[in-house]
Amino acid sequence: VALIVLWTLLWSLLGQEVLPGGNLFGLTIIFYSAVLGGKILEVIRIPVVPPLPPLLGMLLAGFTIRNVPVIYKFVRIPTTWSSVLRNTALTIILIRAGLGLDPQALKHLKGVCLRLSFGPCLVEACSAALFSHFLMEFPWQWGFLLGFVLGAVSPAVVVPSMLLLQENGYGVEKGIPTLLVAASSLDDVVAITGFNTFLSIVFSSGSVISNILSSLRDVLIGALIGIQKIVANTWNVFQPLLFGLVGTEVSVEALESRTIGMCLATLGLALSARILATFALMSSAGFRFKEKVFIALSWIPKATVQAVLGPLALEKARDIAPHLEAYSKDVMTVAFLAILITAPNGALLIGILGPKILDRGDVTGHLQVELSQFHH
Repeated sequence: VALIVLWTLLWSLLGQEVLPGGNLFGLTIIFYSAVLGGKILEVIRIPVVPPLPPLLGMLLAGFTIRNVPVIYKFVRIPTTWSSVLRNTALTIILIRAGLGLDPQALKHLKGVCLRLSFGPCLVEACSAALFSHFLMEFPWQWGFLLGFVLGAVSPAVVVPSMLLLQENGYGVEKGIPTLLVAASSLDDVVAITGFNTFLSIVFSSGSVISNILSSLRDVLIGALIGIQKIVANTWNVFQPLLFGLVGTEVSVEALESRTIGMCLATLGLALSARILATFALMSSAGFRFKEKVFIALSWIPKATVQAVLGPLALEKARDIAPHLEAYSKDVMTVAFLAILITAPNGALLIGILGPKILDRGDVTGHLQVELSQFHH
């Protein structure tokens, strides 16, 4: 009854916006469909297999809406709306990255944490630029833009998995869960800063330095101001919208088999380079062979940053450079495939390999990261 009264009130105030085909109606459908998709995935439990990240259900919900014509004709979101939502989500992600930085962990782990934050991201970005240039015929600047979209690891997948291992004592003596949690936020900052730099170059929009400073400003806000609960609650609203909107950008009809093949090849090769780089960078950090393998495979999940950055170039191209739309659609497709493939598989690899590879010790400390910030 309350919902009916609320809808009637909104109808009287906003008119067509809340009816099928209206912007607010479409946004509401995407939001609740994504929430439902996330809840369904939370309910699914497979024995001996860790739970899948809810964000995957949100992504598939948006994808389903886009590719079921009967539904999609009533769900249209203007680019101005989606652009505002994504830019807001990007700011929230950067603030959360600042909140996720643990000064004590960074001080204790020092060089190895910085190597893990910068090295794999930069190697994957350069590899993606190289492979996309030759396989997908991307210009170099577009290749690097794609590379930094792919370069970020997902704290939304890595952090909950590491906390679960930490609670059970796996890898605590070597500080492996602490290392991965501490490095994941900094890794995102590197990727987003690189993306903003090449977005400015590709579209010649704004100063490169001002875009870099803007990214760092948001991180510092998160690091200096204690607003964890506010950011966490805001993120709970934006996350379903973000992943739902990403899903609605991918149309099966518009995809060509050759395009999908080249996107998958570029993604696979860049990811392989990232895994090898991560393994190599951990070689002088005092870890055993199996532990280095675990860290390298734990460093592949992609989700939140890709969901924000993937569509940004597409929206920019639609607004000011329609002739570049083909490249931006391919960037969007690679980002979608990266989330779809690496988020569930990364979570499964961490959950299955962690107890088998890592030594189990006593839990004498705790990670200074609230699970509530990352569990979605």
